[in-house]
Amino acid sequence: MIRRMNLALTALLLCSLFGYTQELTPAWVTTSNKYTQMLLDVEMKHSPESGSEEGLKQYDAEVSRPTLADDEQERKENEAIVAKFKKAVKTEKQEEVVQDLQIMIDKMGLAFRQEDYARAHKVPFINASSFVFRGLRVLLDEQTPAERRPAAVVRLRKYAGLESGYTPLTEILKQRVQEQMAKPDVVYPSRLQIETELGRNSHYLEGIAELCREYKLSNWEEAYGKLKSQLEAYDAWTKANVLPKARTDFRLAPAEYALALENYGIDIPPDQLAAQAHQMFKELQAEMAPIAAKIAQERRLPSSDYRDVIRELKKKQLVGEAILPFYQERLKQIEKIIEEKQIVSLPARPARIRIASAAETAQQPAPHMVAPPFLHNTGQKGEFVLPLNLPAGPGQASAEKYDDFTFDAAAWTLTAHEARPGHELQFDSMVEHGVSLARVNYAFNSTNVEGWGLYSEYLIRPYMTPEGQLVSLDYRLLRAARAFLDPELQAGKIQPKDAYRVLEEDVVQSHAFAQEEVERYTYRAPGQANSYFYGYTKLLGLRKDTEAALGNRFNQKKFHDFILAQGLLPPDLMRRAVMEDFIPKQ
Repeated sequence: MIRRMNLALTALLLCSLFGYTQELTPAWVTTSNKYTQMLLDVEMKHSPESGSEEGLKQYDAEVSRPTLADDEQERKENEAIVAKFKKAVKTEKQEEVVQDLQIMIDKMGLAFRQEDYARAHKVPFINASSFVFRGLRVLLDEQTPAERRPAAVVRLRKYAGLESGYTPLTEILKQRVQEQMAKPDVVYPSRLQIETELGRNSHYLEGIAELCREYKLSNWEEAYGKLKSQLEAYDAWTKANVLPKARTDFRLAPAEYALALENYGIDIPPDQLAAQAHQMFKELQAEMAPIAAKIAQERRLPSSDYRDVIRELKKKQLVGEAILPFYQERLKQIEKIIEEKQIVSLPARPARIRIASAAETAQQPAPHMVAPPFLHNTGQKGEFVLPLNLPAGPGQASAEKYDDFTFDAAAWTLTAHEARPGHELQFDSMVEHGVSLARVNYAFNSTNVEGWGLYSEYLIRPYMTPEGQLVSLDYRLLRAARAFLDPELQAGKIQPKDAYRVLEEDVVQSHAFAQEEVERYTYRAPGQANSYFYGYTKLLGLRKDTEAALGNRFNQKKFHDFILAQGLLPPDLMRRAVMEDFIPKQ
């Protein structure tokens, strides 16, 4: 179950766009995919929702039943497959296949260690409302073929236990929590996490009903009413039984934080990363100062401090129906720059951008890419999603408002990061080059993925307006802040109020965005926020070393196309590919 929850988190970031035909697939990819399919089959057998996300309609009417017995059976099946992989490493002749096998062995080994740690030490907070919303949302989407959508009613009934042989999901999850509570010396989830998440669950319940009505499903009301009561009762049970024992300290144990960092691809001590980030933070502030002064002079602003200049830029907000056309036009401007400056190869098709619903914002309150299916794609595309409002949390009378994404200068860097040349292009290129399934599903780590996103901002920044450049540097300042705030919060060196001060005063974030950030560092995904800065520095270092090796033969378009063609390789394997393949060929 822990691994499924980790996969659900990474799936919010993963994106792959069009299937490729067998005759275009390299031989090593075909061999590798046969191995990878073994793991995917087990995953989808025990978590059918992941099969639906991959476009496989045979899983649409099935649901997860994450009992302890089911988890143990899944672990047993995966361990048997990993044992086969370890034998195959010794016999396979193709280097890429051996690489992929080792990637999967390492990834599964880490998942086993995370699961073992959680079983031994943790009482989980499992948000049943979020779980259900995610399982239904994949079927109720404008890019999902209409003939697949009615399966959402079957899935709804099974979640509610209304189908023969199915126990209500809430009862299964309650049992899992109780099993952990019965163990000695376990650590409870943080009070902050429970109160914040439960305070937003009404958005999921309302979101499910809205989706059922929007897609005109039939006979959903009975199952929805039953499930809604169950989810509300589950939340009440959590408040009565788990919340009183919740810890006031949000920090992870050092061993658990180390596992999280490893999962996100960070292989240096957090203190070392924080020191590098502090230094970069100061350097970025110094770089921002003259740009802010120039803007202040041109606009006749009363202050030239970068903080005050950014606050002035934020005052002119895009509103309502004007937001999407503005971002779409900004994407066209960036694409023109990419082509004129020969930065990277672009596909002919357009990218998708949309605004998030309240329920989607509750689940992922940061700008992000939503993944289309990879295994069976019938034309679905990845979507750059902008959340505009943070659903009200405990003690809040109304939703907090973002002003960070809906002004002119911000659209430059956000579009470069999430769309092109960032994540949307990153994953599209993988598919076009026939990247193996292992490099989509198991080579993923946040350092490699988010490193490319931040590096993409770096590529476009020189061609932005001065205002765009200032805000782009401010977003890079945010990534540096993340890389010292996250580890220092987890180490107890600072408190959330200190993080809010840095984020709202020095990085000039809205309180809503700062709140999302602090939630990320404290309980949503501790360790993940570090990966942007770390991945960027690794990729920038690789580029500089490549330029030094090739001199005037360095071609950035060829370099970037090669990087993207490798798939989601961890930084060490990416460096090896560049040094042993790209540089000699150039």
